[in-house]
Amino acid sequence: MPEAMGSMRASNMGRNKGGAYVDRDKPAQIRFSNISAAKAVADAVRTSLGPKGMDKMIQDEKGDVTITNDGATILKQMQVLHPAAKMAGDGTTSVVVIAGALLEACSKLLQRGIHPTTISESFQKAVEKGVEVLTGMSRPVLLSDRETLLNSATTSLCSKVVSQYSSLLAPMSVDAVMRVIDPATATGLVEGLVLTQRISNTGVSRVEKARIGLIQFCLSPPKCDMDNQIVVSDYAQMDRVLREERAYILNMVKQIKKAGCNVLLIQKSILRDALSDLALHFLNKMKIMVVKEIEREDIEFICKTLGTKPIAHIDHFIPEMLGSAELAEEVSLDGSGKLVKITGCASPGKTVTIVVRGSNKLVIEEAERSIHDALCVIRCLVKRRALIAGGGAPEIELAVRLAEYSRTLAGMEAYCVRAYADALEVIPSTLAENAGLNPISTVTELRNRHAQGDKSAGINVRKGGISNILEELVVQPLLVSISALTLSTETVRSILKIDDVVNTR
Repeated sequence: MPEAMGSMRASNMGRNKGGAYVDRDKPAQIRFSNISAAKAVADAVRTSLGPKGMDKMIQDEKGDVTITNDGATILKQMQVLHPAAKMAGDGTTSVVVIAGALLEACSKLLQRGIHPTTISESFQKAVEKGVEVLTGMSRPVLLSDRETLLNSATTSLCSKVVSQYSSLLAPMSVDAVMRVIDPATATGLVEGLVLTQRISNTGVSRVEKARIGLIQFCLSPPKCDMDNQIVVSDYAQMDRVLREERAYILNMVKQIKKAGCNVLLIQKSILRDALSDLALHFLNKMKIMVVKEIEREDIEFICKTLGTKPIAHIDHFIPEMLGSAELAEEVSLDGSGKLVKITGCASPGKTVTIVVRGSNKLVIEEAERSIHDALCVIRCLVKRRALIAGGGAPEIELAVRLAEYSRTLAGMEAYCVRAYADALEVIPSTLAENAGLNPISTVTELRNRHAQGDKSAGINVRKGGISNILEELVVQPLLVSISALTLSTETVRSILKIDDVVNTR
């Protein structure tokens, strides 16, 4: 009898008062599953960190190959199946690598029986203190200090496949951002809009005082519905159909000309030809420049830049819908194709276009991603005008100062903050590893230098050692370091809070 009672008691331990079965191990299993999935993503990206980082070759389902070491692109292209791994995929390489190290620290803390909420709250304290430390070690920068801006852009480009062209791309990136925020800045860039589409009618390749219309309807004869058909039985009926078609298209073109339009942009159509040969003939006779095949996703950007409004029907084609520009022309690229350039836009929208050319598609795409990163760096400096040393210096300074801060705390919080501090050493460790240096001795020496108060000591991957990284002009915006720290911590805290995964159909 006592044995039966004992077995009944044991079987009821896993049930709550409502009689439902409760698996107490499940939240822990889910948490560790999430952590391992996110860590796997971080490990995949980790080797591409820094100037000496490796490149990844990614093949998509169509067979197209991308070669890049840009963290955001790698994460975007990866076929991530686990939901937690997708959470980790928001941001640059540094964010993901730090998040991976923090999750590893979480895993160890959870195994020691510390509650996820305690870890989460301690990490929040640590990141708040970390932002203070980073702000304290930064130095202000003026947007008029072009040399400093160039150094920031060059640092960003040094880790890219196109790093050998950083002396060319860095000034272009700085000029592009400065031109948009300060119209007085003179640049050698295209101060306006560049369209990769060719002009459809070769008779008109240059229009001054352009009045630009953007249409989303077709300049071609209407087609009947799928279920209907027109049967033409004799030549008289055929002549009449052709005559009606001619009159229909001519009326549309006359209305476009009447509104004062002399440059016509036509959105790409998937249903029928957006522009018939007859319409092109009439537009050519009326000296209207035509650019067709405008992509749907470019419409909003073009409208903001030119001050035009998209026109969905010929009845709405009125002068108020048109944009203005000083010049629209087709320019040749030294025998390697042509572009349409629209400059002197009258609208307040500020647009600068960088034209990138390369030997093949892979190089062009990587150059585009690299320029985007450099532009983001300069934009960060515009938003928050402060610089900080690069080369792993901010992370090791954070690790040293947060370890000191942990000694002022008590109980579990102190233990968690210390684990957070140790995890941040992953950045200098990875930089050293990717540069072929000994990560343990490099990080130990770096920690020692920062403990003695040398805040600008960082890893010099060019010389293969530790030096004053500010003297080497390896700098990055304060906002980049703060964003990396806060974003990675937010992601880790989100993953810690999850205790179950529910699949719905």
